[in-house]
Amino acid sequence: MGFLVLGILLFLIIHLVPQFPDFKECFVGKIGLMGYRALHGVIALGSVVLIVHGYFESRYDPVFLWDPPFWTRHLVATLMIFSSILVFAAPFSGKIKEKLTSPLSVSLKLWALAHLVGNGTLADVVLFGFFLFFAVSYRISLKKRIVAGLVSVPQGRWLHDVYALVLGLGFYVIMVLWLHEWAFDVSPIS
Repeated sequence: MGFLVLGILLFLIIHLVPQFPDFKECFVGKIGLMGYRALHGVIALGSVVLIVHGYFESRYDPVFLWDPPFWTRHLVATLMIFSSILVFAAPFSGKIKEKLTSPLSVSLKLWALAHLVGNGTLADVVLFGFFLFFAVSYRISLKKRIVAGLVSVPQGRWLHDVYALVLGLGFYVIMVLWLHEWAFDVSPIS
């Protein structure tokens, strides 16, 4: 659990920097934009490695908080359809992105909420609860930056939403039928 918490703290710290534009500009002024991006990338990647390692390590001796009812599997499956589509709406300037401004953060909220509902260990609550908190705080910060004129919302095209829909549904099917069990040793359909 220690690696999981350490990874979460590093992830939070490095991702809070952009939410404070004055601090970020000061930091960029000292080490340059490329230096900032490199440092951000290295710390973010390292934090993800720690999170994954810590989460899988906690599965050897789990602390159960509750046993999720069977119906939660259907809720998780449904929320993950929307989450998968929104992940792929993020890189395209479609109407979804125009409306949501950050489909990736909405996807992260759905993913975290779904996994909080469908899992009952302490590690699950720590991991998915953190990412739910992070996605909510990011959305609040993003709205403030939009109002301040620091972030602009692109005009969307419907065709880009079709790309997001097709790619998202394709990813969902691959994840359900094969990738989730391969990567996480948990089958979403059994």
